Amino acid sequence: MVQIVLIGIAAGAASALLIAALASGSLLAMLLFHLAPLPLMIAALGWSQLAGLIAAFVSAAALVAVFGYLFVAGYLVGIALPAWWLSYLALLGRPSGTAAGSVEWFPVGRLVIWAALTGSVVGGMFVIAPDPAGFRALLKRVLDLILRIDNESGQAPADLPSSGDIDQMLDLLVIAIPPTAAALSTLTNLGNLWLAAQIARVSGRLARPWPMLSDMVFPRIAAIFLAVAAVGTLLPEVSSDVPPVIGRLAAVLAASLFMAYAMLGLAVLHATTRGIRGRGMVLAGTYATVAVLGWPVLVMTLIGLIDSAIDIRGRIASRRGPLAPRP
Repeated sequence: MVQIVLIGIAAGAASALLIAALASGSLLAMLLFHLAPLPLMIAALGWSQLAGLIAAFVSAAALVAVFGYLFVAGYLVGIALPAWWLSYLALLGRPSGTAAGSVEWFPVGRLVIWAALTGSVVGGMFVIAPDPAGFRALLKRVLDLILRIDNESGQAPADLPSSGDIDQMLDLLVIAIPPTAAALSTLTNLGNLWLAAQIARVSGRLARPWPMLSDMVFPRIAAIFLAVAAVGTLLPEVSSDVPPVIGRLAAVLAASLFMAYAMLGLAVLHATTRGIRGRGMVLAGTYATVAVLGWPVLVMTLIGLIDSAIDIRGRIASRRGPLAPRP
């Protein structure tokens, strides 16, 4: 018990330091910020869920003095508790009944959907922010800073955007940031969970066997959620009785689920290229293209949606036949 408490305190302190690095305002600090869930997940996956929960509240208590209660509440709801919840689900299992001592672990596909739902919470916090005027003012200060730096680099004052153009940019950012934050949070949650599980696995502390990630499938209700969210984004446009906030919240959920289906599309790519020559080059090229260009993630999303409808992996596997076992 003492070890669990100490691990929780250490993980919480590490997560708090990663968040506190934001105060420096550097690009590295932004990258470190996205790793804040990692220590919490390592504690939860490698030791116990209690250690992860202790880490979440220790990090929150440490951040109160730096950022205040409002920021810490957002940290708990958007980062710490989702990290603990995903770790809890990852280790959730029940007797399978197929053999003595066998365990049926929580499916990876459902875990990805839960990551998308927790990611949508982050985007939703931007939509229903308690101080929308303050959020808009913060965006304006960031834009002013960028424009001032650009002007110092040699841009003529006459070329600077007018106040009307700046207001239009702010309106666009207020609309675009919530779904972007939701999609990015979904991706970082999954990335941190994968990395934490790998660390626990290498150290011999991961309780569940490593799953075949390329074989994951989504529950059918995920497609229903996505369809409802997509329709919800259009409701304020077709009916004036629907508040705009409903459409914005629906866009947040749709963005996080689209990212989840992009992960499914990558799983389809991994599965369908298994056993072919040049597989490493295909996968590396795909990941590099998605990371550099961004828009190919829509292609991965489409592949994931098509696979959910017609089972691309199953059709290709039936034609290919069994592969040779891995060495």
